[in-house]
Amino acid sequence: MTLIKSISGIRGTIGGAPDEGLNPLAIVKFVSAYSTFIKGKADGRSNCVVVGRDARVSGPMVKQVVVGTLTGMGIDVVDIDLATTPTTELAVINEQALGGIIITASHNPKQWNALKLLNEHGEFLNDAEGRKVIELAEKEKFIYAPVEKLGKVITDLRYKERHITSVLNLELVDVEAIRAAKFRVAIDCVNSVGGIVIPDLLYALGVKELFKLHCNPHGNFSHNPEPIPENLTEISSLMKQAKADVGFVVDPDVDRLAIVCENGDMFGEEYTLVSVADYVLSHTPGNTVSNLSSSRALRDVTLKYGGQYNATAVGEVNVVAKMKETNAVIGGEGNGGVIYPKSHYGRDALVGIALFLTHLAKKKLKTSELRASYPQYFISKQKIELTPSIDVDAILSKVKERFAQYDITDIDGVKIDFADRWVHLRKSNTEPIIRIYSEAHTMREAEDLGAEMIGIIKELSS
Repeated sequence: MTLIKSISGIRGTIGGAPDEGLNPLAIVKFVSAYSTFIKGKADGRSNCVVVGRDARVSGPMVKQVVVGTLTGMGIDVVDIDLATTPTTELAVINEQALGGIIITASHNPKQWNALKLLNEHGEFLNDAEGRKVIELAEKEKFIYAPVEKLGKVITDLRYKERHITSVLNLELVDVEAIRAAKFRVAIDCVNSVGGIVIPDLLYALGVKELFKLHCNPHGNFSHNPEPIPENLTEISSLMKQAKADVGFVVDPDVDRLAIVCENGDMFGEEYTLVSVADYVLSHTPGNTVSNLSSSRALRDVTLKYGGQYNATAVGEVNVVAKMKETNAVIGGEGNGGVIYPKSHYGRDALVGIALFLTHLAKKKLKTSELRASYPQYFISKQKIELTPSIDVDAILSKVKERFAQYDITDIDGVKIDFADRWVHLRKSNTEPIIRIYSEAHTMREAEDLGAEMIGIIKELSS
């Protein structure tokens, strides 16, 4: 069984001994620490924390423990139950809450669950804040409330509709243009909360016809829930059978968006942000931000409109911080995560869908034609399972030495920029692996570069 503590929260497999996995004891300790931390930042705000969850099987159990612990700490709970990550983020803002807890393991398989921790702005805790919560948990420095000061629970199931309304009201979302295009749309919501919100969003946007895969939110994911090509064969086939114009796939908590072309080809999750940024920048020129593992295509599109592009360490909190610093008009991560400040500072697949459909409607192109209009890069995403004998820091240091003649960025692992390609090696915050992302002008070149780095890592760790 596995338990991973990071600045963004706690993530683990369900079950096992008391010192293993994401069990009730671990949940109580970590939520107690978060409660202690967030109460110290109250600053006159309402004494509540918003709790939302994805549809995975362990969600109800985890939620009961989370809610019980929060009320035991004297904090009121706004329980929005089944809700996407971006919906929960918006609810924190709307409730003027102390913070929020999202019960989701994102793209991890169903045996995993996690607690994602939000601050009072509906954004993930930063590095210092996350480390403080971990420290409080390890030292068990928290005090529970006496009986007369226990928190109460308020259930509010209206946030799905509020989120959809907020998307429809965005200035750059053109419902009439989408309706006039009479789009036929296919979706795969991997048996989680996307299944209860994405269809409603698309109908509200005026799509002509909808073809649904795996929209029953029972949490027994029909396939590996990470929205990457090898897991999306069903919707690829459906696109051609249904003669759909575009397909959308979300992960279990709906902050990542993958797009499928009318011919069944993958649009490429890297190009979700690129295409949305192209549309946004065409109307509101400005700066953009993504992380070090994201495609150079966003940089190219940004420069086309006269803006400045910046890259950050991997992690939504890092992207958001740089977006605020540079007053970016659009940003996100290359895993299909779109962050649009006009809505909120969080990855949001609902916003991504609405902006993309508007862009597609106004361009009057096929989805594959729109994809072909962007700079052509290919990213290979590989990984190495970590073992106790692998010293990641030492290996990365040796890699830096070996490639010292090239442009190296080491704010998050090691990224080596060659003239026509790049490779990024970093330890994952969510899984016991080293991620090796590489990009080049052909997939073969990208895969070969990644394979070369895997060989070097194995050589250095032997």
